[in-house]
Amino acid sequence: MSTHLLNAALAAAERGWHVFPLRPGTKRPALHGADRCKLTGDCANGHLKWQERATVDPHRITLCWENSPANIGLATGPSGLIVLDLDVPKNQDNGNSSADTPDGATTFKALCERTGHSVPRTRTTRTASGGQHLYFAAPAGVRLGNTAGTLAPLVDTRAWGGYVVAAGSITPDGSYETVHDIAPVPLPGWLLELLQPAPARVMTPLRLPAVDGSRAALAALEAECAVVTAAPDKQGNITLNRCAFKVGRFVAWGDLPRHVAEDAFQAAGEARGLTAAECRSTIRSALDSSLRKVRPRERA
Repeated sequence: MSTHLLNAALAAAERGWHVFPLRPGTKRPALHGADRCKLTGDCANGHLKWQERATVDPHRITLCWENSPANIGLATGPSGLIVLDLDVPKNQDNGNSSADTPDGATTFKALCERTGHSVPRTRTTRTASGGQHLYFAAPAGVRLGNTAGTLAPLVDTRAWGGYVVAAGSITPDGSYETVHDIAPVPLPGWLLELLQPAPARVMTPLRLPAVDGSRAALAALEAECAVVTAAPDKQGNITLNRCAFKVGRFVAWGDLPRHVAEDAFQAAGEARGLTAAECRSTIRSALDSSLRKVRPRERA
């Protein structure tokens, strides 16, 4: 038994934080997987995953940690926590930190400065790799999920569906230690706004202006604009560029006025969530490139 780890797990539970065992010296859950579940004990009514088995019961915690030097996993969602994980960059060759890339603490500080806020002072844990965990109390009535790099590079968040390694745990890289031993402050409103998922877009049929032009050109324009509005996340700009380039041949052949193509793609790009300036630049570049490279109609 590791008295240190047992006491750390009990201390977390006293705060109302749900804990579960991690394999000794690692960050991996120590609980069995679904493929090895015997459907007995806690799993009698179906296999329970780590988040469902995380507990604040001191008796269960004692039984677990008195028999194993397990590290401590903290299930953030059930614990009412949102934890910002400010990581350190890794060198792909040897796994060590790279001094050439800003760490998560630096990129998060830059985000705070850009938005006119100071870095929140809250409960903080130093991780074994040299990063930081900033603990925040989750807002009532809001159920956030995990994110990876949404706020800034090397800044992840752990909420529902996630966990962090709690203070007191030890890995070959070092230990997890509390450096600001204060209660987690409420998640600032400006961070909550950035972490809430964007509302679902209402997809409406694209209506093209009634203009002269060949039937094939207008059909192609409508089809490619529909592709733009349905582009996957983070692929809107590249999709707009590709689709505008394809329609450019009809502009070059005189089947479609250029301003009609530009107006239609502008509407499609903005409907996809791109900025007006981003759309104008991408459309202009794609059409210019298409006009330079288009083959004569008889060779197309």
